[in-house]
Amino acid sequence: MKKIVKNHQIYFIFAFAIMALLFISSSQTYEQQTSVPFLEKTFKAQPFEQFLSRFSVQYAGEVMSVKTSGYYKFVEFFIRKGAHFFCYFLLGGSWFLGVYPKLKNVGISLVISWLAATGYAALDEFHQMFTGGRTPLFQDVVLDSAGALTACMLCVIVIFGKRLAKKK
Repeated sequence: MKKIVKNHQIYFIFAFAIMALLFISSSQTYEQQTSVPFLEKTFKAQPFEQFLSRFSVQYAGEVMSVKTSGYYKFVEFFIRKGAHFFCYFLLGGSWFLGVYPKLKNVGISLVISWLAATGYAALDEFHQMFTGGRTPLFQDVVLDSAGALTACMLCVIVIFGKRLAKKK
């Protein structure tokens, strides 16, 4: 824990870097961001198509499946949603690791970090309203918030695990 306390400023820098990258990403149109051409070149044989064809996902009022979206867009859907979760996981964790050494209160650090990441997710979706070809989705804010909360909870578990280990 001393390393985290000593270097906590780096986590704020990391959080702001993630936020900058998310802002840049939200400024791009879907056509600028799509990974479908890459997937088409890289996975011409459509690996796992038969397996993936068994699944469909209801997201933002749409049914996403190989049948409704096509193989490459269905795969891209999971990549994009995984990126949402992962980026906000990193953002929430960075905020927590930056805030906790200053506040020294796990609960308040968790709430502040989670709300900061969730608030930024909402602002990010709002920003997408002004970007052509992008659709702001409340469901993405929920997914982002879940990623941030997961990271914050993982930090809390590690902190309490270390406290328990010290008591033994």
